[in-house]
Amino acid sequence: MRIRLTILALAAALSTSAAADAPTTALPYTPSLDLQSIDHAADPCEDFYQYACGGWIKNNPIPDDQSSWSVYGKLYQDNQRFLWGILQALADKPGVDPIQHKLGDYFVACMDETTVNKRAAAPLRSSLARITAMRSKSELPEVLARLQAATANRGFFFTFGSGQDLGEASQVIAKTDRGGLGLPDRDYYLKDDDQSKTLRTGYLAHVKVMFQLLGDPEKSAKQQADVVMAIETALAKASLSQVDRRDPHKLDHKMDLKGLQALMPDFDWSIYLARRDLADSVPFNVAEPAFFKALAGEVSKRSLGDIKSYLRWHLAHSMAPYLSTKFVDADFDFYRKTLQGVPQQQPRWKRCVALVDDQLGEALGREFIERAFSPELKKSTAHIAERIETAMREDLEKLDWMSDATRAMAIAKLDGIVNKVGYPDQWRDYSSLAVARDDFAGNIERGNQFEERRQLDKIGKPVNRGEWQMSPPTVNAYYDPQMNDINFPAGVLQPPLFDAKMDDAPNYGNTGGTIGHELTHAFDDEGRQFDAHGNLRDWWTPQDGKAFEERAQCIVDQYAKYTIVDDIKINSKLTEGEDIADLGGLVLAWMAWRAETADQQLQSVDGLNPDQRFFVGYAQWACENVRSEQLRASALTDPHSPGRFRVNGLMVNMPEFQSAFSCKVGQPMLTDKRCRVW
Repeated sequence: MRIRLTILALAAALSTSAAADAPTTALPYTPSLDLQSIDHAADPCEDFYQYACGGWIKNNPIPDDQSSWSVYGKLYQDNQRFLWGILQALADKPGVDPIQHKLGDYFVACMDETTVNKRAAAPLRSSLARITAMRSKSELPEVLARLQAATANRGFFFTFGSGQDLGEASQVIAKTDRGGLGLPDRDYYLKDDDQSKTLRTGYLAHVKVMFQLLGDPEKSAKQQADVVMAIETALAKASLSQVDRRDPHKLDHKMDLKGLQALMPDFDWSIYLARRDLADSVPFNVAEPAFFKALAGEVSKRSLGDIKSYLRWHLAHSMAPYLSTKFVDADFDFYRKTLQGVPQQQPRWKRCVALVDDQLGEALGREFIERAFSPELKKSTAHIAERIETAMREDLEKLDWMSDATRAMAIAKLDGIVNKVGYPDQWRDYSSLAVARDDFAGNIERGNQFEERRQLDKIGKPVNRGEWQMSPPTVNAYYDPQMNDINFPAGVLQPPLFDAKMDDAPNYGNTGGTIGHELTHAFDDEGRQFDAHGNLRDWWTPQDGKAFEERAQCIVDQYAKYTIVDDIKINSKLTEGEDIADLGGLVLAWMAWRAETADQQLQSVDGLNPDQRFFVGYAQWACENVRSEQLRASALTDPHSPGRFRVNGLMVNMPEFQSAFSCKVGQPMLTDKRCRVW
């Protein structure tokens, strides 16, 4: 994926004035090559990121309700305010369309903070009662099934859903994976540095506060927080690292019910499946079998009271953002303020727009498409994608390190890639989802159950290759190795990321780079392990596989030298795929732009020659400011390198860049050793 989702998911609008914090009926315009963002005092051959983004960095401080601020984040802000205008209009005058009614009603219920506060923790009552009523651990399968359905699988020991069979991508099977941690990743529990210890102390205090909000006395709340930490630490120790999980073979463990039951002998999976309305005969992929063995041991040795404490915590944790202000503020204080350094809570409208997009995304997306995405824009994007794919085909055909046998398979995979632009061909049907204008928490639970059922109903059926993982307004893009498709929602095809008013150079640098990035994911360290049909299969000769790994290692070694914050270096095995995709995307975009403009007499504009405009257009998508707390968190969990290195780390490998800016030997952007995979 092109951007950091962990950051983008939290991005929203500035709230510095009443005029700014208001819904809009039109998207603002920012050029894809912004001269005001350039720092002319910087030498592009010394620090190209500073040159291309220095002005932007100076003029765009991080808003108080954000962990970071970026060009992508600002576009997300613009889209969110535009969606706010749509939802407010539907709330005021919904018309006769039932789906528009649901959108408006959902937004109204979410925005009614007075009613939400009056209900306090009442939305948890039935689930808390279910936990309290447990008389033995044998009831855990049924209770877990109910809790997971109501909370969209958040927490509660493990996750359960559907996914494509890694060995036969045309089929959907049941999928269960690790879960159950309140901190973002296993390493938060296991690292022994002072920062990690401080965060764990803060987490314990937060869990204690949440138990107190549920009505528990302080002493009991502290004891239960200690139990939660002990259980979660045991689960963390049994979990694979983020780097290990980048190897799909380590997550491929297909088995039947008998095999699954053997992992957790005391957990009756038949009861669990029955409560999820699934047959015993469905096949499973158990992503981390060792985790489930450890989970079985942890549940076995814990008292029923300990299990109840753990379930109560995760129920409160999963629903806290949708309850009264006390819960919302407690959740914010730890997860946003402590972990990410954000000083101020987002205004409620931002959270409500995001929730509508999350639970009714394609319904809201349809409204967005009708107002902000033209057929011409879709056609232009598709044309660039075709150019990029042509460039990759030409690259594959002339690679001197790849044998003809592997090359034929690679070209077959490239030919099989489907380009999805803007929005799905068939819109999702929300007619069975009940939405009430006066029941916010109920809407959340019903929305969770709707998505839960939609996912589980796929099991045992052929995959729907027309489905999208992102809603149309999303400011992001992705490649799916099992679908073998690249996806560009309409939200990411807006200025300044794609600018129909601008010349080809910055558009190919920016949007072309994004398309090339996603296309390269099909052939990065993970993507290359899947064939043209999305099956996990080794189609490389041993010699070609070794040649790939040698070239990829050059990038891994390069990025391992970069410091993120303090003394924390990039975990370049975690970022390997994104770093490969960044470089491949830029190379392909350059080749495609050159082919597009081969018969044109290009001129300098605003003091930048055409080649310079291409590279500045590329770099400016990555302009960002990030809080140090967020940088530390991203170092553990984010597969993307920070923006500065997603620019400078590429330019040292691009002789075309060095020529465009007349870089000289000895300058940082010109090095003796260059890396290139694709």
